Amino acid sequence: MTSQPHFRRILLKLSGEMLKGPSGFGIDSTATMAAASRIKEAVASGSQVAIIIGAGNLFRGQAGSRQGMDRSCADNIGMLATCMNALAMRDALEGIGVRAEVQSAMAITGVLDPFDQRRADQLLNAGVVVLFAAGTGHPYFTTDTCAALRACEIHADAVFKGTKVNGVYSADPMKDPTATRYERVSFQTVLAKRLQVMDATAFSLCQDNRLPIVVFKFGEEGVLNDIMRGNFSAATLVSVDD
Repeated sequence: MTSQPHFRRILLKLSGEMLKGPSGFGIDSTATMAAASRIKEAVASGSQVAIIIGAGNLFRGQAGSRQGMDRSCADNIGMLATCMNALAMRDALEGIGVRAEVQSAMAITGVLDPFDQRRADQLLNAGVVVLFAAGTGHPYFTTDTCAALRACEIHADAVFKGTKVNGVYSADPMKDPTATRYERVSFQTVLAKRLQVMDATAFSLCQDNRLPIVVFKFGEEGVLNDIMRGNFSAATLVSVDD
């Protein structure tokens, strides 16, 4: 490696849908290995990487709640589903030579260690990828909010949100062909123009702590490597200043 990464430590937030296969549900080994390979790019850049994976491929708490399930119960099921995804990703990362550990807000003896900020910091400093599972451990909070919270706790330099599009647009690019992508945009501009980045609680937490957010299309080879070197030509950096 010839240069230092642009970000010393990142919190990578991924949708659980990144792990689903052709069936549209569950944990697909091919999709999971592909995601692990993209994560390895960030690790290879020299940056310390922590990860939070949602549970959209298995169970969504809000969806269960809308179908009549008690919201707390539904969210607890969703948090357990994130544990399954974290274990699958740890296995995939270790399979390609990347050291990884899982810490969970809902500890499971013999399977998942409890979240420990100091231990997580030590692991990250040692070059180990740390996966945070089970959200915040409390219902009514999204994994976006958990990502912002954990990023603050581990003193990450940025939250990286992997999505299906290559950044933040002036409108939905899937519906409006005239939508333009921002390469850099401020928190204030995002609020003023009502741009979609993260849920309101997560966004406010990042803004209050001056924690940048990088939105990019996860899955494309080389994109993470470029971003780690400060190239946002295929991403959007949301920060205090435009």
